Amino acid sequence: MKRLEVFVGLFVLVGILSLAYISVRFAKMELFGMRGYRVYAEFVKVGGLKPGAPVEIAGVQVGRVKRITLTEDYLARVEMIIDHKVKLQKDAIVSIKTKGLIGEKYIEITPGGSEDLVAEGETLRETESAVDIEEIISKFVFGKVQQ
Repeated sequence: MKRLEVFVGLFVLVGILSLAYISVRFAKMELFGMRGYRVYAEFVKVGGLKPGAPVEIAGVQVGRVKRITLTEDYLARVEMIIDHKVKLQKDAIVSIKTKGLIGEKYIEITPGGSEDLVAEGETLRETESAVDIEEIISKFVFGKVQQ
């Protein structure tokens, strides 16, 4: 009888650990923190970008958004963790994009032409804020679109 109870206990424990692992991987979270180097970008508005959002170059994920804070100048400061294998130029353009019409927000980085590379903790200066679809639609509906 004891042997059966130990077996059932181990089976339940393995099941719980498996579910925890699948949950963490499905949510695209990292157990021990993200690996890479930290860079920043400042935007007028981030329009729904959230921590954990992917950072992509040419459609390939190269990092994640770690944190979004507000600066003293009322700009959104986005902290990104970029894979160590990816080197960014100082004149790279950082844009907030949407997957699909109303999909999730993500960061798209367009590489620059400079030979100067961004170091750990530096801020990328060339940014494009998120496009607010609701604002565009309301301007169109109420006839305030400039042609």
